[in-house]
Amino acid sequence: MRQYLFLYILFVACNSHKVAQETTDEQPVDSSTVALTSDQIKNAGIETGYPSTMAVSGTLRLQGTIDVPPQSTVSVSFPLGGYLKRTDLLPGAHVSKGQVLGVLEDMQFIQLQQDYLLAKEKFTFADTEYKRQQELNASKASSDKVLQQSKAEMESQRINMQALARKLELIGINPQHLSAGNISKSVNILSPISGFVSKVNVNIGKYTAPTDVLFELVNPSDIHLALSVFEKDVNQLSVGQKVVAYNNEHPDKQYTAEILLISKNLDEDRMATVHCHFHQFDASLLPGMFMNAEVAVNNATALTVSEAAIVRWQNNFYVFVDKGQHTFEMVPVTPGNIHEGREQFSAPGVDTSTRVVIKNAYALLMKMKNSGDEE
Repeated sequence: MRQYLFLYILFVACNSHKVAQETTDEQPVDSSTVALTSDQIKNAGIETGYPSTMAVSGTLRLQGTIDVPPQSTVSVSFPLGGYLKRTDLLPGAHVSKGQVLGVLEDMQFIQLQQDYLLAKEKFTFADTEYKRQQELNASKASSDKVLQQSKAEMESQRINMQALARKLELIGINPQHLSAGNISKSVNILSPISGFVSKVNVNIGKYTAPTDVLFELVNPSDIHLALSVFEKDVNQLSVGQKVVAYNNEHPDKQYTAEILLISKNLDEDRMATVHCHFHQFDASLLPGMFMNAEVAVNNATALTVSEAAIVRWQNNFYVFVDKGQHTFEMVPVTPGNIHEGREQFSAPGVDTSTRVVIKNAYALLMKMKNSGDEE
């Protein structure tokens, strides 16, 4: 019995040692490193070298979108409520200043015109009575008090008539042309600018309140380019610098612009916004459209490496640092200007003494990606 107990304890101890050994051997996988064999490095044509400092004079590549300043966006409302009788507008339609955007109908439009015409008649009567009282007062046939009362009545009717006339002008009715024979039950909504329609918020038959935004218009002649610039690159830009912009669909079609304003505060990504004004308006440039841009910058001494050393993965940029023994670590970097095949960059812990992959770095990226997929 004692012999069997000894064998059982020995079996448990051996298994415990084996499990402990397996646990110790299982090291966590570092997703930022990749290891290759000598043959793999040779076949992939991977070469390493050192970054260098040099004066970079070249092109700063930026990205941004087409933007519309607040003064070029117009929300169209109407001072009085009414039912929309007609509109032919669709988003994207071009409109001219003064063009009819829609037609509203309501009883209050009729009432307002009626009130004005009645006030006009009362003023005419009061004005005639005042002139008659002036003649009577001149011959002492009427007292000064009666004259003053007739004048006050005339001025009161004038104020009432003029106030109603301004209300009519506010809804687009010319009081000078209004008479008892042309009272209208509908009014036109006119475009305040020339541009295009960005939104139509109403439909035929809907009742609209004075606070409702019926249409939204954009004046495209004042659209501009809003670019995002890294904090480290802001000082290289200045108002008046020339910008060449293009989109991904037609990179050969370039638009020239000029830096108009550089924001003084940074967003959560440590980036500033640079506003650029286009030299010539193009109807194909629509608000929200993604754009690439290039800006020529002056000489600046910076850490540089060959363009092939910097890889892009999921909208971030990296270099591979040679850690020795055929092992490479992917380190995030902030790219900068490119000049004669050399690209400016910055990264914590990387300097001119750091050996990095300078050729076929994408082969390492693909190896790392494939290894991650297999896991």
